[in-house]
Order: sequence, then structure tokens, then C-alpha cells
Amino acid sequence: MKKTWIISACLLGTPCRYDGKSCPFEIPDEWKDIELVPVCPEVLGGLPVPRTPSEIREGKVYFKSGEDVTEFFRKGALKTLEIARKNHADAAVLKSKSPSCGYGRIYDGTFTGNLTEGKGITAKRLEENGIRIISFEEFEKTK
Repeated sequence: MKKTWIISACLLGTPCRYDGKSCPFEIPDEWKDIELVPVCPEVLGGLPVPRTPSEIREGKVYFKSGEDVTEFFRKGALKTLEIARKNHADAAVLKSKSPSCGYGRIYDGTFTGNLTEGKGITAKRLEENGIRIISFEEFEKTK
């Protein structure tokens, strides 16, 4: 049976990041037999492209303007989990540092570019439900 992984849509070239851009990369040869299902939890949660930058502070997600947008991120995480389950995905390749997809290190909520240990809302939800997280940042380090 072919493996299926969830992948941040921006990594496949979809311009869905907060700044309206993407960050595509070349799919490694060893992934050629894996079905990659693109998702953007922030868009799935109802946020527009482009959108105001957001970061996690004290367990909630805020736009740089100060608006609490946690519910959009929670909704996107749930929809991403539904897609993962529907596709029987056992792993997720997620964009680093994002308040949705970040895994290991995320921005610290001060909007100053500082990183801290942590997980994005979607990464945490997927991991809690048994889906292995492959951080794009860690993948890049192994190249």
C-alpha cells in the first residue's frame, strides 16, 4: 500500500503563506512513491491570502495587530486532521516556524523574529493524534 503524507501546500508552490508567497522545494527522489496531500491549515481555517503575520503567545495566536485569531487556527488544525484521517496519512511534512505548522521552533509571539521551542497549532494536533511530524527545517538540514 502506498504511503500518504500531508504536506504544507506552500512547500509545493501554492502561494498561501501570510505574505501571499510560497516556498517550494524539490521533492526528494525517496519521496517519489509517497502520495503528498497539500494542505494550508490557515486557509482551511478561514484566513485570507495574504494576511497579517501571526504568532503564538501564551497558547493563543495573535495577528501582529493584536487581534486574537486562535479560533481560525484551531478550525484549520481540525480540518487538516480530518484530511489526514480521510487519506490515511501517517506523517506530515510541515513548514517550519509557522504558528500552524511549526514544529520544534516557532516565533516567540513578540514579532521581533525571535524563535522559541514550541509547536504550531496544527503540528500539535496532528502529533497528538499519532501522525508523525517531519519538520521542513530538519529536512533541509539533512540535504
